Amino acid sequence: MIIRRARITDANGIAKVHVDSWRTTYKNIVPDSFLDKLSYEQRTELWKRNISEEGNYVFVAENDAGEIVGFVSGGKRENNHIENAGDLTAIYILESYQGKGIGRRLVDPMFRQFEELGYTTIFVEVLEQNKSRHFYEALGAKWSDSKKITIGGAELDLLIFKWDLDSKIGL
Repeated sequence: MIIRRARITDANGIAKVHVDSWRTTYKNIVPDSFLDKLSYEQRTELWKRNISEEGNYVFVAENDAGEIVGFVSGGKRENNHIENAGDLTAIYILESYQGKGIGRRLVDPMFRQFEELGYTTIFVEVLEQNKSRHFYEALGAKWSDSKKITIGGAELDLLIFKWDLDSKIGL
């Protein structure tokens, strides 16, 4: 497994992981009608922009066949006005590759990037029903806040966790 910085040519592979992961991770959480409308083409364009945009950082996990099987992205959300704070904005791994330590390996270069940027606090948002919240907790993230959001017409609880980089995280 290779973990590396994403290139613009990775956008299609990232989009496939993004869509496929949403469909498995959020099944029975987000309405099927929303998940069914997810498009590889639209997500490819989104990831071309995300990879190209200054201040966004994207790393991929590539299997031995050169296929992208996971990714992580981060930076600073527009609504994050806290000094020296950044955001882990996405981490998705194909279901068949989950539970193999890839998530931890993806988070490592992202947190090194955050440290280079001088961030001392990192936030991550996760739907309450998403079992990946336990992944963040295992890495030392602490619950910070929660709010309601709407996805596909469904009102869902969004949990906000944070890491204080002055203390050790569980990497």
